[in-house]
Order: sequence, then C-alpha cells, then structure tokens
Amino acid sequence: MKLKIKVCGMKHAANIAAVADLHPDYLGFIFYEKSPRYTSEVSAELIKYVPQEIKTVGVFVDESLETVKALVAKHYLKAVQLHGNESVDFCKTIKHMGVQVIKAFGIHLDFDFSVLGAYEPAVDYFLFDTQTPAHGGSGKVFDWTLLKNYQLSKPYFLSGGIDLNQAEQIKAIKDERLYAIDINSKFELEPGLKDVDKLNEFFKMLINS
Repeated sequence: MKLKIKVCGMKHAANIAAVADLHPDYLGFIFYEKSPRYTSEVSAELIKYVPQEIKTVGVFVDESLETVKALVAKHYLKAVQLHGNESVDFCKTIKHMGVQVIKAFGIHLDFDFSVLGAYEPAVDYFLFDTQTPAHGGSGKVFDWTLLKNYQLSKPYFLSGGIDLNQAEQIKAIKDERLYAIDINSKFELEPGLKDVDKLNEFFKMLINS
C-alpha cells in the first residue's frame, strides 16, 4: 500500500493552495493557541477551499469537547488529531461525529505501549511523535526501533522531525501498519510557511518507492 502523506501546520492562503496542488492525503490545521503554527480565524476560513479529496485535519491539545465539535462543524473538518491527554471516552465521542480520529502519543525510551490497548477501538489511527513538553513540533526524530514494542494492529502515522534525509529509511520500513507520514517543521521556511519545492521533492521520493 502506498504511504499516505500528511502536511501539518498550515497557516497562509497562498501556501495552503500551493501545498494542496501537490495532492497530499491530509492537510493539518493546528487549533492550539500556544503553537507558533496556530490557525487563526482568518486562516481557518481558508480550510473550506481545500480540494475535497484532501482530508482536512484539526489538531487539538486538551481542548473542550464543545470547542472541538464546534470547529469540526464550522470548518467541515474530515479528521481530528488529538495531541494531549484526551481520554478514551473523549476519543469515542469525537469518532461518533463521523470524522476520523487520530490519537497522538509522544514516544520515548520508557513509553508504555500497553496504554494504547484501551484506545484501539476508540480511534482510527495512532500517531507516534517525539515526546516533547510542547506537544509536538520539536523537529527531533525519535528512535523508530522503539516501535518494535507496538503490538496492536491499528495503523499509525509516523511523525517527529522527519526530513528528506529520512526518505530512504522510511521506504525501508516493512511494517504494514505504517499508514502515513506526518511532516511539518523540517519543511518550513518559517513556522506555518512550507517550502513547496522541498515538499515536492519528498513527495516524489516516497511516491516512487
């Protein structure tokens, strides 16, 4: 199966359009005010112009259920990525709205993969990122060999500091559960502004795998 690609942290109108022209499978918009890639009201209004075949993702960190529901409805989001300490019940409630649920976890040496079992029926995908107090965006790659401890069948997104340099390593991964690659800060000219040429190169490297 061809790997899906998610480009996260979009903010600027022309840049959103240019990245959409590359036909990523997912475009992520961050609704977390502490993030330098925070989607303002103005930026959020641009989501409706994203081509329908691209899944628009709202990224939230410990947000209230009411706010998540309201923003999903307002911007016709197709997926919700939960990047905080959201409970299993919270994930189930979002899933019942009819959107994809992606639950992110920061991976580190002492990460307890057994906690994922309770979440498996409540989400569509896991997202494995580099553990950071800032809930992602560290630009650092975690030790992918730790994923040997992941025993569930749920497919996952691989995230955390991925750059062009990791393209060959990604193509060498034989795990059929690897569903998508999530890229962000390593493909930026500044927070929220993506380098379209660099993205295009990465897309070609993966698509030609």
